Amino acid sequence: MEDLKFRIQAHSDNPTKTIVKARNFKLVVDEPTDLGGTDHGANPVEYLLAAYAGCLNVMAHICAKELGFELKSVKIDIVGSLNPARLFGQSFEERAGYKEITATIRPDCDANAETLSKWKDAVINRCPVGDNLKNTTKVEVKIK
Repeated sequence: MEDLKFRIQAHSDNPTKTIVKARNFKLVVDEPTDLGGTDHGANPVEYLLAAYAGCLNVMAHICAKELGFELKSVKIDIVGSLNPARLFGQSFEERAGYKEITATIRPDCDANAETLSKWKDAVINRCPVGDNLKNTTKVEVKIK
């Protein structure tokens, strides 16, 4: 199967607020006021967690269908912990990103425990955003 390519375009609206165009959609990325922002949208690390939740949702439904059970809905709670010291240039001892992320998925279905275990393994294994969080991806930044 041929690779899919996804693209976005973004521009700064102010020092903390970024306007992103993804296909025909506009996303506003901003910081909360206590971090110097104008609080007009979720911040970048919240969007990362949101992307993971969205991907888990899609994979949850695809994998449920493949395993032959009806997934009426799924609730997803995700918590990530990061130390902001590097972000603010106060310390470079810890990484800038999340130290850990915990996702809790609550499926509304009548599948048994064995099926849900297979389902969970398939969802985790096939979720592209989760894969990017768990593995190193080549990232290149160019200045033009």
